[in-house]
Amino acid sequence: MSTGVNWPFRSAPGSPVIERAAGNYLIEPGGRQILDAAGGAIVANVGHGRERVARAIYEASKDTTYVVPPWVTPGRARMVESLERDWLPAHLSRIHVTSGGSEAVESALKLAVMYHAASGRPEKHKILSRTISYHGTTIVAATVSGHPARKAGIAHALHENPKAQTPYPLRCPLGRHHPDAGQYYLDDLRALIEAEGPETIAAFIAEPVSGASGCAITPPDDYWPGVARLCREHDILLINDEVMTGFGRCGRPFGHQLWGIEPDILIGGKGLAGGYAPLGLVATSEAIGQAIEAAGYQVMFHTFGAHPAACAAAAEVLDIMVEEDLITAAERQGEALQSALSERLGQHPHVAEVRGAGLLRGIEVVADRDTLEPFPLEAGVTNCIVQEALDRDVFVYGGGTGEVRDMVLLGPAFTVSDGEIDQIAEALEGAIDATIAAVA
Repeated sequence: MSTGVNWPFRSAPGSPVIERAAGNYLIEPGGRQILDAAGGAIVANVGHGRERVARAIYEASKDTTYVVPPWVTPGRARMVESLERDWLPAHLSRIHVTSGGSEAVESALKLAVMYHAASGRPEKHKILSRTISYHGTTIVAATVSGHPARKAGIAHALHENPKAQTPYPLRCPLGRHHPDAGQYYLDDLRALIEAEGPETIAAFIAEPVSGASGCAITPPDDYWPGVARLCREHDILLINDEVMTGFGRCGRPFGHQLWGIEPDILIGGKGLAGGYAPLGLVATSEAIGQAIEAAGYQVMFHTFGAHPAACAAAAEVLDIMVEEDLITAAERQGEALQSALSERLGQHPHVAEVRGAGLLRGIEVVADRDTLEPFPLEAGVTNCIVQEALDRDVFVYGGGTGEVRDMVLLGPAFTVSDGEIDQIAEALEGAIDATIAAVA
């Protein structure tokens, strides 16, 4: 199988060539099997090679090749029925479907601004976000992302939006896992709201649990309920970006449900179609939908949003997760993964923390466990760990923002076995040891 220098856009010598995938493994032309401990980019939730999903895509492609997004097809109808029946919180009754997560983020931000304009408050147009975050590849998504490495070459063209501190218990300025950490970060958000003027703020967007930017940084338990109260107090829409944390990944249908809050706008993606097709989702409250509709504003579709075959794939993936009780499996196997990682790495002199929820787990590596000093940027610790793990036939996902670094993210399919969890933990221990030896 040939891969020329024109693929990808910037040549990447040594990138694996994957001929096919089955179950939880990626398979190279020579037959080598790589355990996909990251679910690709934290996407594959029901595993690779499900024939029933492939058949659904085939049937939809044969019968409804392309139909403009506002119209109804069998696959779209099945997906919406499944979302309403089994997945979406009851208060989120309006659905807009895109081609992927970045488009969904853009759409959510537009809907938030349109809602306030429709309600007679056009001055409420600012979007608040957080310092350690990633919300997509587009220009607007980059402005709400706190990810310096992914702004290289475009930072000078961005109109940066205001950002609150990401709740980071390990590195809280009050002290490591300080009991008042949650309140500290809530006070920081309140100060930002007051400084910007709540009358100018449309929405606050954040992931319930950090994705790759912070590798599963999990906030203190009082953080999200406090955020929800602040947003209600100041008529600010709460947008939960669940492109990575949604659809069972955190051991709940959606990550925000770990804290019992109700976002005004929910963004989904990745796990919605389990990697079998590109798809993104925005769900809003009825109040938002009614206001925009009454104002006569147009919610424009993306050409390939809600593609018939993609929706058919999503309907099948969603049904599989319910039939096989894979949300429960994600919670159970997530705890098993945390236990296996903690057993091997919990006392490692260069592992600061193993963290996360469900089958979204992050490992942060440091030069000094006591001071939390990171390795020098030029040491390339994250990339080295990823390569060392790959040399051990396990694929893990590199994370961080450049400024926040030396960390990897795990997000295997919900079908991951106990034996595969042990393999992941063993490979990571070896990869970290080999990396430390190399950079030392």
